[in-house]
Amino acid sequence: MDMAKNEGQELNKGMGLHARRILAYLVLITVSFLCLFWFYVLFINATRSNSDLQSGFTFIPGGNLAENWKNLVNGTLPIWNGLLNSLIVSTCSAALCVYFSTMTAYAIHAYEFKLKKYIYPFILMIMMIPTQVTALGFVQLVSKMKLEDSFIPLIVPTVAAPVTFFYMKQYMESSLPLSLIEAARIDGSGEFRTFNAIVLPLMKPAIAVQAIFTFVSSWNNYFTPALILHDDKKKTLPILIAQLRAADWLKFDMGQVYVMIAFSIFPVIIVYLFLSKHIVQGVALGSVKG
Repeated sequence: MDMAKNEGQELNKGMGLHARRILAYLVLITVSFLCLFWFYVLFINATRSNSDLQSGFTFIPGGNLAENWKNLVNGTLPIWNGLLNSLIVSTCSAALCVYFSTMTAYAIHAYEFKLKKYIYPFILMIMMIPTQVTALGFVQLVSKMKLEDSFIPLIVPTVAAPVTFFYMKQYMESSLPLSLIEAARIDGSGEFRTFNAIVLPLMKPAIAVQAIFTFVSSWNNYFTPALILHDDKKKTLPILIAQLRAADWLKFDMGQVYVMIAFSIFPVIIVYLFLSKHIVQGVALGSVKG
């Protein structure tokens, strides 16, 4: 009787695990569908003409993709300049942000100095200040330094990124033992060599995550570039998309808008695919450590 009871409990347990697995798959499928559906809508609309878009949505692709792209490329907006400008700003911002944020987190994590316990909450307090609050002073400073229509005001401030610093500091506390740093110092490794050759490789999963977030945030940033950049050849893609949408109603073409939005998304997808393997490795490494 006990054996039958145990078998029944194991069967019920197995059925419970099977049911939870099915539920988890259903949730993942639903979330994936909701995420990917809007990309499908975007690419479908990019293949339709302006008159077709005004008549309503359809799941069937249109035949105006080439015409929409031709009208966009031959238009007045310098989209290739916008793509290059966005790539320069986003790539440099992501690289500088993750490097110096990791360096700052390493300094607070590995060194003992006066006022250390006050620096960490101070940086977190800065994180609470919205960008719009400092926008007027920032624009005045840029104007006095004669840096308008320059990428420098868009790239250099990303060095000080409290959110990225906070994430790096939390990851470092769980993945970078101080004994490893002490061992490197005993072996005669300099501080910069220790940071570049030991700390950065260990932080690669966190760096990949924050590089994606910083790249996407800079790529989609409209507010600050709109205040700094005035020359069309210097403008980034979000500004050009806004200009395309704000065109006169006689020249307005929703098909071109959708094509340009789809055109602006591809670099972000490529960056994610390039860095996603490091994210998967980091998740797998964390699960093994746990």
